[in-house]
Amino acid sequence: MIGETAQPPHIAFFGHNPGDAAVKRRMSAFCRAGFEVTGVMPHRGPLEPPDWPHIDLGETRDNDYAGRLKLIRRSARLLAPHIDRLRSADVIYARNLDMLMLAYRLRRQLRLGGALVYECLDIHHRLTGDGMAARLLRGIERRLLRECALVVVSSPRFESEHFARYFPGLAPVALLENRLVEGDAFGPRPDPAQRPGDGPLRIGWFGNLRCRRSFDVLSALAARCDGRVQIVLRGYPARSVFPEFEAEVSAAPHMEWHGRYAAPLDLSWIYADVDLVWAADWYEEGANSLWLLPNRIYEGGYFATPAIAVRGTETARWLVDRSAGFVIDEPVSASLERLISRLLKDPAEIVEARQTLLGLPRETFVESPEIMRALIDRVAR
Repeated sequence: MIGETAQPPHIAFFGHNPGDAAVKRRMSAFCRAGFEVTGVMPHRGPLEPPDWPHIDLGETRDNDYAGRLKLIRRSARLLAPHIDRLRSADVIYARNLDMLMLAYRLRRQLRLGGALVYECLDIHHRLTGDGMAARLLRGIERRLLRECALVVVSSPRFESEHFARYFPGLAPVALLENRLVEGDAFGPRPDPAQRPGDGPLRIGWFGNLRCRRSFDVLSALAARCDGRVQIVLRGYPARSVFPEFEAEVSAAPHMEWHGRYAAPLDLSWIYADVDLVWAADWYEEGANSLWLLPNRIYEGGYFATPAIAVRGTETARWLVDRSAGFVIDEPVSASLERLISRLLKDPAEIVEARQTLLGLPRETFVESPEIMRALIDRVAR
């Protein structure tokens, strides 16, 4: 355990891509908690050397499931030169199901002794429902979970809707929300005196842009409002959903696309640039989209930018419990237009929501090193 050893625990962190902002954030949390960490990951696109000890597993691509299976099969050979370092790991921390499969296989083949931890950030649509493929994949997941010392989820609904439903009592579950990491360079909270400007109302949709319905709802709103509302897009468009993303944005009036941003360095100014943040999602409608808690409610909340979510989702419940944003109903387009019309007439509600966000404790949005230490202390040998 942490308090009983002279050396800090060593974590072998299996992630999908060292260049991913969320992977970097988790690695930062480990390091700021004082752990020794080795990254074990494939990469996507050109490999930029990470800022931590890293074992590269080669290149993979988005949605290339066959390629990931090949990676799992050849991984023992790739990692054989690093076996001593891997055997020194107290914890084998695998992020998402494909990396859990890889870590599970290597743990057995290389006889690694570290406790296996599964971090689940999404419930993939292939795991939901009663079809044959979903039942088969849940059978694989069940086998893997039997070897896990802990399952880490980013939303309580992942436990209640998936793990407690299909695998009750199989592995302990801990909640670790997608908060900012204390010590990272995201800057101070904004000035409470700041008010919405006199120009158009600006709605930001940031991060992983993969929801076709969100794009359609927001672009239609901007077109109907004829310059009184601007939609600001920043992040990573999913090319499987938006193969002609730039052309679609160019054709949409009052919609701006500003490309990728660097988190956490750019967060303060991209949230200061908008009045509201879009936190609705239908990418995996009826399942994961209902259950998740996205990064943007924590980032936006820290920077006092109220979010918009759809009633019935875990995101909306989170906002309502804290009086920290705006909730719309189905039919979404009509409900959103009513909300925006009200805010355009009187932006005092936005000011009030900003003040509420600024009044919430810092730990609502920021994860302290003590939280990560307590989590790893549950499993470290």
